[in-house]
Amino acid sequence: MKMSTSLKISVSGVRGVVGESLTPSLVAYFAASFGEYVGAGRVLVARDTRPTGTMFENAVISGLLSVGCQPHILGVVPTPTLQMAVVKLRANGGIIISASHNPEEWNALKFVNSSGIFLNDNEADELLDIYNQPYTNYVAESEYRNVHIAENPFGIHKDKIFSQIDSELIRKSKFKVAIDCCNGAGAPYAKTFLEELGCEVTAIFTDIDKGFERTPEPAAKNLGALSKLVREGKFDIGFAQDPDADRLVLLSSKGEALGEQLTLVLAISHVLEKTKKHGNVVVNLATTKAVEDIVKTSGSEISYSKIGEINVTSEMMVKKAIVGGEGGSGGVIWPAVHPCRDSFTGMALILEMMASRNESIDAIVKSMPKYSTVNSKVSCSGSRASQKVIRELREKYAGQKPNTSDGIRIDWEDRWVLVRPSNTEPVIRITAEAKTEKTAEDLAAKFKDEIEKIIS
Repeated sequence: MKMSTSLKISVSGVRGVVGESLTPSLVAYFAASFGEYVGAGRVLVARDTRPTGTMFENAVISGLLSVGCQPHILGVVPTPTLQMAVVKLRANGGIIISASHNPEEWNALKFVNSSGIFLNDNEADELLDIYNQPYTNYVAESEYRNVHIAENPFGIHKDKIFSQIDSELIRKSKFKVAIDCCNGAGAPYAKTFLEELGCEVTAIFTDIDKGFERTPEPAAKNLGALSKLVREGKFDIGFAQDPDADRLVLLSSKGEALGEQLTLVLAISHVLEKTKKHGNVVVNLATTKAVEDIVKTSGSEISYSKIGEINVTSEMMVKKAIVGGEGGSGGVIWPAVHPCRDSFTGMALILEMMASRNESIDAIVKSMPKYSTVNSKVSCSGSRASQKVIRELREKYAGQKPNTSDGIRIDWEDRWVLVRPSNTEPVIRITAEAKTEKTAEDLAAKFKDEIEKIIS
């Protein structure tokens, strides 16, 4: 049987614990299946800095070669770099070896199509069908292609961003910036990128050979070193990335982690102000209501998508959205650069916002709508029980016209709650948001109690 029962497969790709559910042979076979799916042409390969990255990179190369593809190796680069390079280099697709913000013992494969975006549900199903076929169309030795090493792939990424921002305006501001790269894929590029924008930069956790020296998720509790640096060094702003550099968290000049949601709030606010035109904005269901407030004030329209980057980008393309993202991950998506989450695009937009307003990050944050978010969860084994929960909540709150595209999100004028079965744990997750922390806590507690009663 090819499929390990503990392997996790979703719109985010294939992931697992190395040596437990994710092995070199499985990775090679998935790469061969992807090569069959996209055709015997150029396929880009990138990775983050996990110790198992080189092993899996070689496995991916072997799998691609076996079905007649020509692997183009980008090495350690951010996830959005590969996505942009696929389009620029006219590749058939790409494979990113990264488990994003998961702990170091995890690794994963993320699959990118020829448009430089992740596979959607239908495409992922087609790939899985090929993987599950009893035979693979391996080519003869005479049809093996040469492996190509790509030169300066991050240059493609940087040039795309610089073509869309006022870099000279940012340079004049001479910002003092601190950044925590998590020893991840952004580490070789972040300091130089910010210096080219005229910033005085101090970077920490930039050694890609040391593994992760902090917990990979760029949440406030994991950013103590950066917070101390910003607070004591009198920096204008702090940035924190995750291992594959698609997520971004901001720190105030006082060293306070501002949370993933605020990254998206500020970036969307600036793009709407910068473009000076009405348009569509798409965010996922777990995004703060502050974005909705800003979008409506600007005269634009907001739409909500299912959780997952590909779900957001797909909806953005349908709506021809000018900006969007995933609030819960600090994932800024600006199609003017590329329809993908990108911490480097996020940093450039935030710095441009500070420069154009001639205001500190602290002052800008104070001007934004304020909400408090509380997360909770309820143990729930089996899809039948979770489906019952969603069904009964949908019937009870039908008058609120809930969004049921991914779990159920129920909105009131000044608060909302999202109830959603987890894709990775036997739990139902609850996200509640309101104007005050107390109201958000009460809302989360209310729904936790309701869910437990339904399950029992």
